[in-house]
Amino acid sequence: MANSRKKIIVIGAGMGGLSAATQLAVAGFDVTLLERQPHTGGKMREVVVDGRGIDSGPTVFTMRWVFEQLFADAGEELSEHLALERPEVLARHAWLDGSRLDLYSDVELSVEAVAEFAGPREAQAYARFARDSEDVFKTLDHTFMRCEKPGPLALTFSLGLSGIPKLYATRPYRTLWRELGRYFSDPRLRQLFGRYATYCGSSPLQAPATLMLIAHAERAGVWSVTGGMQRLAEALTAMLERQGVALRTRSEVSRIDTHNGHVRAVELASGETLAADAVVFNGDVQALQRGLLGNAVRSALPSRSGEPRSLSAVTWSLSGSAEGFPLAYHTVFFGGEYANEFTCLFGQGKTPVEPTVYVCAQDHVDSRPDPEAGDQRLFLLVNAPARPMPDQELDELESRTWGLLDRHGLRITPGSPPVRTSPFDFDQRFPGSDGAIYGWPTHGMTGSFRRWGSRSRIPGLYLAGGTVHPGPGVPMAALSGRIAAASVAADLGQS
Repeated sequence: MANSRKKIIVIGAGMGGLSAATQLAVAGFDVTLLERQPHTGGKMREVVVDGRGIDSGPTVFTMRWVFEQLFADAGEELSEHLALERPEVLARHAWLDGSRLDLYSDVELSVEAVAEFAGPREAQAYARFARDSEDVFKTLDHTFMRCEKPGPLALTFSLGLSGIPKLYATRPYRTLWRELGRYFSDPRLRQLFGRYATYCGSSPLQAPATLMLIAHAERAGVWSVTGGMQRLAEALTAMLERQGVALRTRSEVSRIDTHNGHVRAVELASGETLAADAVVFNGDVQALQRGLLGNAVRSALPSRSGEPRSLSAVTWSLSGSAEGFPLAYHTVFFGGEYANEFTCLFGQGKTPVEPTVYVCAQDHVDSRPDPEAGDQRLFLLVNAPARPMPDQELDELESRTWGLLDRHGLRITPGSPPVRTSPFDFDQRFPGSDGAIYGWPTHGMTGSFRRWGSRSRIPGLYLAGGTVHPGPGVPMAALSGRIAAASVAADLGQS
């Protein structure tokens, strides 16, 4: 190939970096992937507690087609390298009044469940919501999510005049919270579906109703990865190595160098310099703006300093008993005033008095017997502001979290102290992030368009990961890597 000797360096082996490196290798480039941690996967990680590995990052595998395409591009089959199970129940939801609602990938089963939970009118509203969220997803799938950096005008142009009504139907002009109120009279359902905004680190009170597309992405298929989500990172890593990518872990980049305004090399913390025709940076873009990768690339992006960052989280990984409540693989425990939770988080920078608690019971999949009698691997998460939190504040939040679960009837007894992760820990693992897990919140009508695309202002420097388009989450970050690789190939002459 004409460009087979062109060297591409990918910085960061999260989903975006793994995806970009694979695609670039398939296109014939000489690719080196650098990762500062001893393992790949980025926010996807496994914490060992009492000798057992626990998923302690992303726990939901959706949009399976993204990864099937990655493997297919490399001439391989996803199913040959990753074992997946599809639970019948997408998630179980619980409220303090004792009510519970399971949602299913089968719309009709969910409609029946909602009817039993809240009555026939709300069931009809859910059926309409399911149809509308699917339409929003279909409208934006190719025209927004898979594009390099769509703006409002480009999106309108791509749909054409006949597509303008479809674009209008994505409802960017209304907040998700307001729009859900137009569907559902039952405040519990509004609360449940408002939670989808948090998948982007946002508040349902400020995020556009367009985010209802997440409901369809989840309903179209949620899988559990046999052995944990880290197996996905391992499968992608093995595939890119088979494609000839040189993977170097424990290799921290201290500087990206330029010559005549074009990226030409990276320098490692060890002092080693690696020449490059192009660099793909898969990390929080604020690290570039703050000069954490050298002054030469500080101007790669316009500054967003002073803007609020997305949600962070406090998490607990533990092995122990869980009694008194029938957990599903994914269970969400709601508190009382849901809107107040986001007023605290975004308006006051505080943790809520009654946090919504997500519990992933990783030994409980539909095809297995209920493991309630024995120790379970559990991962707990509550939303938190993206700022350092002193130990006293974390201890108080932990007490409130366990107290809320107890009020729901769930009693957890850890076998050993849980492993707790705070916003400060996320900031240390992902430089420049301030602990924000999702970059910036998707607030306002144009919030989704404010993420940078794959090309930076500096020739030869490309971007991938959850802080750039199309956004955070395992499949979206992987899509960003595909987009970045396509941009490199187009600019360096490889079709």
